[in-house]
Amino acid sequence: MPDITLISGSTLGSAEYVAEHLEEKLTEAGFTTEVLHGAELDELTPEGIWLIVTSTHGAGEIPDNLQPLFEQIEQQKPDLTQVRFGAVGLGSKEYDTFCGGIKTADRILQDRGAKRIGDRLEIDVTEHEIPEDPAGVWIESWINLIKND
Repeated sequence: MPDITLISGSTLGSAEYVAEHLEEKLTEAGFTTEVLHGAELDELTPEGIWLIVTSTHGAGEIPDNLQPLFEQIEQQKPDLTQVRFGAVGLGSKEYDTFCGGIKTADRILQDRGAKRIGDRLEIDVTEHEIPEDPAGVWIESWINLIKND
């Protein structure tokens, strides 16, 4: 089992690029990782550390490739009290549903007992042409939280 499972949801690929960048940083820091683009519940172990990286689709929704996972969590109601997770969202502040995808994912995971590690990162893609940059800064402090936990 990897130390950290990165789970990405993306419509145009930006969140996948961010997840892969964060995987590199985590590997450099000595963690074993696994990246799942558009995971489903039966692919995940209900324990350990998950890092959710998702864009926002449509009217503030989770992208289509990640929607099944969160629908399965809401329907099957698994016990996620042994899951700790990080949350990284991409969106545009031009919309009032800014980072709605990660906010929904965050809420669903916490409703099932998962505990978020640190603050949620919300990246405004209109301010950050390369969303990997703010994510790279954020992951350094997130890694420290994990190591000191």
